Amino acid sequence: MTHIAMFSIAAHGHVNPSLEVIRELVARGHRVTYAIPPAFADKVAETGAEVKLWNSTLPSPDDDPEAWGTTLLDNVEPFLNDAIQALPQLIAAYEGDEPDLVLHDISSYPARVLAHRWGVPAVSLSPNLVAWDGYEEEVAEPMWQEPRKTERGRAYYARFQAWLEENGIHQHPDPFAGRPARSLVLIPRALQPNADRVDETVHTFVGACQGDRAAEGDWQRPADAEKVVLVSLGSAFTKQPGFYRQCVEAFAGLPGWHLVLQIGKHVDPAELGRVPDTVEVRSWVPQLAVLKQADLFVTHAGAGGSQEGLATATPMIAVPQAADQFGNADMLQGLGVARHVPAEEATAGTLREAALALVDDPEVGRRLAELRAEMAKEGGTRRAADLIEAELAAARA
Repeated sequence: MTHIAMFSIAAHGHVNPSLEVIRELVARGHRVTYAIPPAFADKVAETGAEVKLWNSTLPSPDDDPEAWGTTLLDNVEPFLNDAIQALPQLIAAYEGDEPDLVLHDISSYPARVLAHRWGVPAVSLSPNLVAWDGYEEEVAEPMWQEPRKTERGRAYYARFQAWLEENGIHQHPDPFAGRPARSLVLIPRALQPNADRVDETVHTFVGACQGDRAAEGDWQRPADAEKVVLVSLGSAFTKQPGFYRQCVEAFAGLPGWHLVLQIGKHVDPAELGRVPDTVEVRSWVPQLAVLKQADLFVTHAGAGGSQEGLATATPMIAVPQAADQFGNADMLQGLGVARHVPAEEATAGTLREAALALVDDPEVGRRLAELRAEMAKEGGTRRAADLIEAELAAARA
């Protein structure tokens, strides 16, 4: 039986996109192991994969988002620290049980090191955008220009380089982290910046790999709701009570509108004050189930949420909070299916104005229908599994 090993970190936005691909590979008769910290063990086990546990030092999904810091180095150093301490754990976990192929999330540096040590192919499963021809000059170099001049920045690169060389990899950290030899991109091509400059001999866009979400629970649209709006900032950057109060003010007073407000674990509902019966406040909701019945999605524009909005043909107000979300918000607006509202401008009046313009615009509905049809052609889960099997066959030839 072929052994495929998947590696990721304990973060919803990194684990969730891969799960249906793993489930499909198991259903096709492959033995799949999935290396993941304990917080996601049950979710991974539901796919039929064998869980290989390891302990992470990264902030957990339940931690305050402020644990990630505020600067670029604050954001990247924890991943290198975690990779260095995780590698010995993973070497031990797979001793005598080496796989035939490695699948990995973009943030799993140890997976790439292990594939090199084992001499097996590695395929990246990217849950968000990938580098295009010219990415380094246009994005990476300007972003790193100042941090690289600091003692801390130089130390980061020196430590990364030394770790790679200790493991027999003589490659600069930047291409090691950002330029995989083979990549399946788990977002629609429509969400990829400069898609015409992406090397599609390396990166294949398979689009959203969504499956049956019944296990997450259901949601029923109220019978008297003329319009339903879902507000969700995902799972990480949810500590935004002021923003939620603006959303309540924006939508609670609209006749016939029902607001589903997901506030996460770091906000007490009492911080919102009194809310009317037309506002449903939850710490978590089955997002896809709600979106299938919603008329509007107010989102942080994470990769997962953005493509779920497209897959359900739901107009969006994008209020990005961090990382790639700003670019995703611009992409959605450029596609004609969303309004990008910067967080500092997300007042009740601005949100209400954007909402009324989007839900009543037939052109927005037409573009969403076109994009949903384009996404369906990308193949999703089955195509991803087919391509992984093709990599296995090529390695055996």
